[in-house]
Amino acid sequence: MSPLILDDALHNGCPASQKPSNPTMENNVQNVVLGDLLIQPWYTSFYPEELVGRQVDRLFVCQWCFKYSKELMPFLGHVKSCSHKDAAPPGALIYAKDDYTIHEVDGEEHKLYSQNLSLFAKLFLDTKSVFYDTSTFLYYLLSTTDPTSGTRQVVGFFSKEKMSWDNNNLACILVFPPWQRQGLGRLLMGVSYELSRREGRLGGPEKPLSELGRRGYLSFWSGIVARYFIAHPAKKSVTVREISDATCVLPEDIIATLKEMDVLEHRGKGGGHAVINKARVKAWAAMHKASLVPPVDVDAFVEEAYEDGVEDE
Repeated sequence: MSPLILDDALHNGCPASQKPSNPTMENNVQNVVLGDLLIQPWYTSFYPEELVGRQVDRLFVCQWCFKYSKELMPFLGHVKSCSHKDAAPPGALIYAKDDYTIHEVDGEEHKLYSQNLSLFAKLFLDTKSVFYDTSTFLYYLLSTTDPTSGTRQVVGFFSKEKMSWDNNNLACILVFPPWQRQGLGRLLMGVSYELSRREGRLGGPEKPLSELGRRGYLSFWSGIVARYFIAHPAKKSVTVREISDATCVLPEDIIATLKEMDVLEHRGKGGGHAVINKARVKAWAAMHKASLVPPVDVDAFVEEAYEDGVEDE
């Protein structure tokens, strides 16, 4: 089988990643109650000390609006009357597929909701720093239907700056712990790239990435690269820029991914050319049980919502 030839950009370096810090043993919230779930936080959050104290054993968080209380009775009173209880998440519906929906929330229009969401998310993130000044961010909420109650439950989200000079398509991403390892992170990443494609922008996540974030993105990008090469004509040469244009993944991220997959062979004098064989890519996909089906269904986007957003700009 003829190899696919890539350009010399493969010899450039890949962006540095940031070493993750270990979860602190001095978390200000020891346990958080979300709906009927008891979850142990990984990190300290910035809940106001005057409201939750310096340290609280159990913090109650509304599963619909993310308002919080350290007292059970006030929390139960709120849950009974929460305006989000029987409604869809705030913002515009932009994606709907099977049991999952994604809503776009303006951090300025829904400031309190976005602040409370960010404070909850910080319990499981070690790098998020924007909690109160949410006006410059958009939040994309992933929700599904609770099989027991029949109500909608937000299970994760990603955020991005409304105006990014670096064309970042994602600032923060989190799938809440009870819903992790279900492929939902790849769905959120895929939506962020599809939005970039629709906006005509080549972008990627805000960097430097944490080590955990780097691993997650390399896994996501690897699936994109595998799908691209398996569908690509075997005898045709291709440059990193062409792969980037076809996939909307930045060239440096393509390079880092190919190196991580270990599918490159350097040939020619001084190893000046890098080649990749489709058979090796297929072997990689089989070994890692990579899905050749894209995580995002482009036909599941709510076109009316997207078109309205473009017109508003």
